[in-house]
Amino acid sequence: MPNDEFLARQMGDQPPLLAGGRKPPDKREISLRWLSGTFMTGITSSLLMGVALFGALEGREQLAIPAEALAAADLTAGGSGSVEKGSRLIQSVVTAKPVDRAIMEVSTMVRDGDHDVVRRQPFAHVKIALAASHPAAASKSYPRFDPLKIFSAGEAEAASSVRTGVIYGADVDSEISLRSFDFPLEAPGRPFAASMTLDEAEETVRINGSVLTDGSVQLASLNYVDPRRFVSNRIDLDFSASLNARVIAENVSVASSSPIGEARVEFVDDIVPVRKPAPLSDILDGAGYGAEQYEAALAVLSRQVNTDKVQDNSVIRIGVEQTGERARIIRMSVYHNASHVITVALSDRNGFVLGNEPPPTPAIRSAFDETATPVATARDLPNIYDGIYRAGLTYGMSTDMVEQIIKMLASNVDFQSPLRPTDTLEAFFSVADETGAASEDSELLFVNAKFGGNTIRLYRFQHPEDNSIDYYDEEGRSARQFLLRNPVPNGKFRSGFGMRRHPILKYSRMHTGVDWSAPRGTPIIAAGNGVVEKASWDKGGYGRQTIIRHANGYESSYSHQNTIAKGVVPGAKIRQGQVIGTVGSTGLSTGPHLHYELIVNGNKVDPMRIRLPDGKSLKDEAYAMFARERDRINALLGIEVANKELASR
Repeated sequence: MPNDEFLARQMGDQPPLLAGGRKPPDKREISLRWLSGTFMTGITSSLLMGVALFGALEGREQLAIPAEALAAADLTAGGSGSVEKGSRLIQSVVTAKPVDRAIMEVSTMVRDGDHDVVRRQPFAHVKIALAASHPAAASKSYPRFDPLKIFSAGEAEAASSVRTGVIYGADVDSEISLRSFDFPLEAPGRPFAASMTLDEAEETVRINGSVLTDGSVQLASLNYVDPRRFVSNRIDLDFSASLNARVIAENVSVASSSPIGEARVEFVDDIVPVRKPAPLSDILDGAGYGAEQYEAALAVLSRQVNTDKVQDNSVIRIGVEQTGERARIIRMSVYHNASHVITVALSDRNGFVLGNEPPPTPAIRSAFDETATPVATARDLPNIYDGIYRAGLTYGMSTDMVEQIIKMLASNVDFQSPLRPTDTLEAFFSVADETGAASEDSELLFVNAKFGGNTIRLYRFQHPEDNSIDYYDEEGRSARQFLLRNPVPNGKFRSGFGMRRHPILKYSRMHTGVDWSAPRGTPIIAAGNGVVEKASWDKGGYGRQTIIRHANGYESSYSHQNTIAKGVVPGAKIRQGQVIGTVGSTGLSTGPHLHYELIVNGNKVDPMRIRLPDGKSLKDEAYAMFARERDRINALLGIEVANKELASR
């Protein structure tokens, strides 16, 4: 260790300089004083700033952007009106918007005894974008999704009377009663007068020529005769004066007027927040856009930024051009932490190029605001079942009418799948008055539904032979399937058709049907219309079994039933969807399930794979009547149908 002499030599032998006779300062004392002062200054400043901000915000804990602050202001003080919860001056944008409904007066013809009554009555024509937000639907109640109720036919057949009638081919101003009867073909009660000779006929025309040409009345039953044949010097008649003539000026083109299309071009923004890193293609797929819509813009973006992993807290702003039912992406922007990163836009040459930042919108900053009123967009749309009910009730349909639409579409639509921004529903139905609300007597005449690439267009028609009412597509095929593949709508598929090891007999054998498991007592519905061949206990291991014979050599078998419905006996007529029994475990069975078999011309086939024939089809005179009704509805609603040759006609 250094000694005292060494330390003294290092520190010097001169006394320290003092100011004002004070002692030399202690370095530790100076550091503590400085630290305490700095700390106290920071605390005091923070408290003062907090008090000032709290007073400025009037107790609110979150800042509001200008648009939200303006929407929260009381703007009704100087006028009338009301603002509902969730209403904003600057609404959150969606990629689909509803189309207004139209109420029109249409002439219809109803059969009343031996008379046809023609009258005018109001109809509602609605075109609904199912992906649009329907705030009024929040207060509407509708039944929850129940597959059995959708496919079941109910207790009784639908009424066969048509209250609305068919579309009449002309406009009438008042109610008209028409009666038609066959033209008499038998010989009249009085004898015919003697026929005139040619000379007598010409003499009659010469005498009565002035009467025939007087005024605008013409006799359509007379054959055309050259007027010059009757020209003479002593009779000054001009038979050509009554002939219709049309004078067209030179250099003037005459063409029929074409109606102006109703499709309007609208520009909307879709704001898609990115909450966790993901590829841009997955983000756009999740938002409901197809690859064919965004692949061109994605190709340009990928050359400028990393599109394989978009960071969290990013926002994708998509500019969409909406033309009727067609949505096209014309601009795509990427934001990160509310700051613009890049924008690509569609050029005049239909190619995407780099573009400038679009006009700012408050929706970018509020994209991650969880307290904002949720608006249905492409990423959080309801399923098809809920979307149809909400939209239908909002546009004046009754619950029974929407339920009817659900049953009409059940064979072709998966109601549990989510909606897409382009899904639409068009309907034409009778209403009670000008308000456009459906009543108990309202009837649905036309439905046009589009889900993705699937289009379903159905027309109501009453068959002239049995007066049954059904809905048919453009080619006269019924909307109902010939046979259902699943007689237990609430069941789960358990075992398929083919070779398998029997769970009880413990050896491999052919499984000649499919198994649908469900709780004991679950209703079983008939796969199609037909006649009961068997409804009793089977000694071969099927337990309680029902066999129904359908048209064209088809039969369906339902085995292991717990009970057979009352009235299901051999020879009874069964309609599609009618409850014929309940699920059980009778016979050789390990648990409650339905063993369903389909037999074609005596051969058992796979019910899930066989190509089933179409349902009821209209032919001959019935199809001709349907075609006239279909064409009248198309002309009334302005629907253009492409001309195509039908092989079945």
